[in-house]
Amino acid sequence: MRQNLIYFLLSLPILIMLAWFYFDKRKIKSRELKRIKLQAQPLPPEYVHILQTKFPLYSRLPSDLQRTLKGHMQVFLAEKDIIGRGDFEVTDTVRVLIAAQACLLILNRPGNYYPGFRSILVYPETYVANSTHRDGMLQVTATSTRAGESWQRGPVILAWDHVLQGARDSRDGHNVVMHEFAHKLDEENAAMDGLPLLPTPEQYKQWSEVLNAEFILQQQKLADGADDVIDSYGATSPAEFFAVVTETFFEKPHQLAHRHPKLYEQFKQCYLLDPKEWFTG
Repeated sequence: MRQNLIYFLLSLPILIMLAWFYFDKRKIKSRELKRIKLQAQPLPPEYVHILQTKFPLYSRLPSDLQRTLKGHMQVFLAEKDIIGRGDFEVTDTVRVLIAAQACLLILNRPGNYYPGFRSILVYPETYVANSTHRDGMLQVTATSTRAGESWQRGPVILAWDHVLQGARDSRDGHNVVMHEFAHKLDEENAAMDGLPLLPTPEQYKQWSEVLNAEFILQQQKLADGADDVIDSYGATSPAEFFAVVTETFFEKPHQLAHRHPKLYEQFKQCYLLDPKEWFTG
């Protein structure tokens, strides 16, 4: 009896691990089945109307990508909570435009619908945020106005006036939703460091070589005051470089491909898309 008890106690951790694996696998399978059902559901006609009238880039997409985008939006809207701040009312237009711009980044990417967080906080307009840092022995608190931010393993925060402007103008290279959700893709690889999960292991070496060289080039251009199709904010850190180039890739693809062909190719492989095809007319 005692020997059986010892055997059971020694086996208990293995049994717990196997049980956890079994139930976790069932949970994942259930989630995937639910997502497949959501993707197959037609987007409400009023949502499609919002896309057609307030998000011009949607109409530029080929029909197969439009269908994929609408399917991704169904999952996104079911799994994320969009919450108004400062008495801001979250309407269908708010939900649709945030979901559409966020899901554009994952149209063809294998992934998990921005894991690790659930809440998206929306202010009516540019908001004031506090930040704290240490300067030697001093703790310094500063305030700044922001259009958006992404907290690691935390919420995305957006200013609605910038969300709306980003949806209206798909050619200016500025899109706060794409920028902040690019940070969410970046953090899937453990840290916000400008290195997202890439579709194949073989891509990492070339990605690092090209992105490092291009980031150094942007820092030099910023120091020299030289203009570039990539906004100068991208030179502040590798994480911001990835987010800013993402905006440029989707909104100024021809200019980016002309000025930075190697960089464009890396982002084309990262997102498994070629936005140049959407801006032919």
